[in-house]
Amino acid sequence: MASKTRTTARQRATNAKAKNWAKEWLDAILWAAAVALIVRTLLFEAYRIPTPSMEKTLLTGDFLIVSKLNYGLRTPMTIGIPFTDIHIQGLELPWFRVPGWQDVKRNDIVVFNYPIDMKVIAAKTNYIKRAVAVAGDTLEIRNKIVYVNGAREVQRDTYEQVYRVIPRERVRISESKVAQVGGEIRQSDAFAYYISLTESALAELRTWPEIANIELYVRPDSINESDASRFDFRRGMGGNHDHMAPFVIPARDMTITLTPETYPVYRLVIERYEGNTVERRGADYFINGEIAREYTFTKDYYFMMGDNRDNSEDSRMWGFVPEDHVIGKPAIIYFSIDMERFVPRFGRIFNLIN
Repeated sequence: MASKTRTTARQRATNAKAKNWAKEWLDAILWAAAVALIVRTLLFEAYRIPTPSMEKTLLTGDFLIVSKLNYGLRTPMTIGIPFTDIHIQGLELPWFRVPGWQDVKRNDIVVFNYPIDMKVIAAKTNYIKRAVAVAGDTLEIRNKIVYVNGAREVQRDTYEQVYRVIPRERVRISESKVAQVGGEIRQSDAFAYYISLTESALAELRTWPEIANIELYVRPDSINESDASRFDFRRGMGGNHDHMAPFVIPARDMTITLTPETYPVYRLVIERYEGNTVERRGADYFINGEIAREYTFTKDYYFMMGDNRDNSEDSRMWGFVPEDHVIGKPAIIYFSIDMERFVPRFGRIFNLIN
């Protein structure tokens, strides 16, 4: 009997020890999950580059750490399932932005919520582009070249654009040779190749004996892509995105006069992002049902473009990014993998982003 009692006592001790061990691990997991949730929600977030719109600056398969502190973190804007992108549709919490240590500067790379998604802000898809112009800037695109406040933008070597490359008679340009210098043949016809190139790759191709001429491929300004566009902003702007007449990026407290020229540029801002109803009736404009000649903006906005200029759906198509859609500033590449060959790019790991 005594032996049976000792066995039962040992079993109880073993069970108690197992329960304590399980409880300690559960507590540790819950604390780790809570800390990770706080960090992800308020401080930093991981982001993967899904498309080539920022090549060669950022490559498809780059994994980034995005700082929410630089521009100021947003308090939670909706309720969702932790560590997922699932949110309660239609629910938006009262929120505010804690001041950061910098404003979005011209040419910053920014992660933001895709503005034309028809969801609450925090549930919108995350995008990453470069802020080529900020609130109050005047932007113009002439023959594909971006001008901000009258000055041509600095051409970074990582920018890619499509060039029309004409070979010498009866000569074929090698696709693999182009790839070796970082270019990509996008298409070709009987007369020319259309190749995406950085500035350094362009300089290399100019030395090739098999090439007769290279010129930047620009759509004639007579081509109107607006009618076929699925974007309201592009349809309103008219023409095509290689040519955009000067316009001002909306800024808080900036007042515009409503005219046939300004209405197509700012209609979506006034209506979609500033919460008004706006319409045009003949020569008159109505905001919230009342006739209006002017409008004063309540937010700052940004004009975002991809560094891969001819392979990027950006502000040239869908318009401005409101300040409340800004998530953060990417800081570092913590991992990178070639998505076609599934080979890690070790040389990109821990690279800073600029």
